[in-house]
This record gives sequence, structure tokens and C-alpha cells, in this order.
Amino acid sequence: MNTMFRYVLKTLWRHRTRTLLTVTGAAVAMFVFCFVGSVQEGLHRLTTGSDADRNLIVFQENRFCPTSSRLPEDYERVIAEVPGVRDVMPIQVWTNNCRASLDIVVFNGADPKQIQQTRPLKLTSGDWQQFESTRDAAIVGRNVAQRRGLKVGDQFTIGELSVRVAGIFESNVPSEENLIYTSLQFLQYSRGLDAAGLVTQHEVLLTDTADPDRVAAAIDQKLRAGAVATKTRRKGAFQASTLSDLVDLIGFAHWLGYACVALVLSLVATTTVMSVQDRIKEYAVLQTVGVRPLRAMRLVLAESTILCLVGGLVGTVLALTALGLGGFAIGAEGATIAFRPSLGLAVTGTVVSVLVGVLAGLVPAIQAATVPIVDALRQA
Repeated sequence: MNTMFRYVLKTLWRHRTRTLLTVTGAAVAMFVFCFVGSVQEGLHRLTTGSDADRNLIVFQENRFCPTSSRLPEDYERVIAEVPGVRDVMPIQVWTNNCRASLDIVVFNGADPKQIQQTRPLKLTSGDWQQFESTRDAAIVGRNVAQRRGLKVGDQFTIGELSVRVAGIFESNVPSEENLIYTSLQFLQYSRGLDAAGLVTQHEVLLTDTADPDRVAAAIDQKLRAGAVATKTRRKGAFQASTLSDLVDLIGFAHWLGYACVALVLSLVATTTVMSVQDRIKEYAVLQTVGVRPLRAMRLVLAESTILCLVGGLVGTVLALTALGLGGFAIGAEGATIAFRPSLGLAVTGTVVSVLVGVLAGLVPAIQAATVPIVDALRQA
């Protein structure tokens, strides 16, 4: 085995320029593949899970951008009376851009105590007390702080809003790290927003035995006589609907990931075929000294697999590093999809690299194993 491995490495080193170009091409393709996979994972995390399935969002009917949804805050009292409702959190949402953007800034205004109780947030710096006691204080998600270069004590201004950073938080829900939380009253009474007594949406927390769809229908039925008609959905379905245009784009990007895999397959297969053809006489000599066809096949398969695996690992590691350091996210209409590295993404990148390497080497491996010895030795 060691002898075979050394032989394959010497063969690759003998044509190092071709080897380097092949590894580089595979790395670039797998880099793109992992980025696409990260976007798909981010969308999946946003629209699934217990939080997405068990919580409800009450929104103004036939409205999309948060700035256009204006529900009375006192709907909270009416919603709380519906059987199956455990708690209601009025939320005022403000965003700098309702369209798709890679640098969207989303403010969520709510009661600080409810934020602490209902959101899986952990402050990495700052403290909750300052956030609760200061009207214009805000806690900032780690990704936003990283992109904007914010730290505790900074004054952050965007559009009509100006807040002082009271804390930086991280969360086990990646999309949360792209939000900025303030008190509800701050967003309602900020100059230019004109939202006194109004909220963008009500988030409804259900009891353990409640049926989400029945409660949603009951809420809309009860509020039908109110000043503003509502549409209540599960949180995951609401976010998927909000990001419907991006969902279609991400679905298209899914095919881009497959195209990257096909590119690696074609690239490594072409390189391996060229390598076998260059050394066809060498394989004939190996057979004359007792190397069996299956061993010759393993030599070629090992060569293609090493090329693909090295390139794939380099591209995967670079992608995961960029995702970890960049804090990338894309959002629209107040909802964000976070791009995060993950163990699943690393495993997928590695497994795909190995499988593509094996597939790319099959045809040239068969060619090397079945070479006619006499004809090959007669070649100049």
C-alpha cells in the first residue's frame, strides 16, 4: 500500500503544473458549492424547527414590507384571550431596505423582559440592565456588529434611528445574530416613524397542547371586527412567504451547486485521462512485471481521488473560514438568512470530493487496466 501511494504521489509530482491547476480548479468549484450549501442550510434553519412551527406571527393582511404593516398594539389583549395562547409579544420592525440586500439592517422593538425570556440570546459583552433602563439603548447581533465594526458604547445611526450599543449578543439561531433589538417604545416614538400605539406584528407563543393552525384561524376570526384585518401564520411559513423571491433564487442556486460538482468531475476526469494516455506504455510495463489489472485500476483511482480530495478540502476549508469570519447574510422585508459554517457542510464537502474523485477516475482506470500490452509497448 505504501509503495502504491508513493508511486501515485511521484506521478502527480512529475506533472506538478497540471496537478496544481487541477487542484486549484477543484478548490474553486468546491468553494462555490459550499457557499451555495450554506445559503440553503440558512433558509432551512429559518423556516423549520420548534420555534418556526410552534410560534405564530399576526401581521396586517395583504401587507408585505414591515413599514406598511400597522397593527394596533392593544390587539395584544384580544389575542391573549384566545384559547391556546400562552403569551403575546408586540414587535415593531424597522429595516433600512425592504428589498433583497446583502447588508440589510433590521431593528426589532419589543419589551426587553420578553426579549430576554423568549429569545435564545447570550450577551458576549455589555449587560441587560443597561439595555432595560436606557430608552435609546440597543443590543446588537454578532454578525451586524462584525459587519459594521460596532462595540459596546458606540453610537450607531442609520436612517432616522440612532441608538447606543448596550450589548453584543450571540445566538444558537443564526438569523437572530443579524438583528438589532431595542425597546418597543423607542421605535414607536422615534421621530419620523409615527408609530405611537402601533406595531408591525404580534408574535404569539402557544401552549404545549395547542394546535397552531386552529389558534391562527381563531385569532384572525376574533380580530375580524377590529380596525385592521390580520393574517396569522406559523412563524416558519410567514418567513418563507416573506422571503418568497429569495426562496426562488436559492432554489436556482441549488442547480449552481450541482454545476460546480459536474465541473470538478469533468476537470479531474480530463486530467486523469491525459495522465493515463501519457503513461500508457508505463502501464503495459507494469503488467509485464506482474501488476494485475485491478491494482492498475487502483493506482488510477487513487490518483484521481487524491486530486479531487485535496482540491475539495482546500475549497471547503476556505469557504468555511470565509463564512465564519464574514458574518454574511441576505435578507428582505425584515427577515434574514444567515450564512454559517457547519459540521454538516464540512462533511458534505469532503464526501462529495471523494465520490467525484472516484467517479472521475473510473473510465481512465478501466483504460489503464485493459491496455493491450503488445500494442502499448510498440508505441514510441
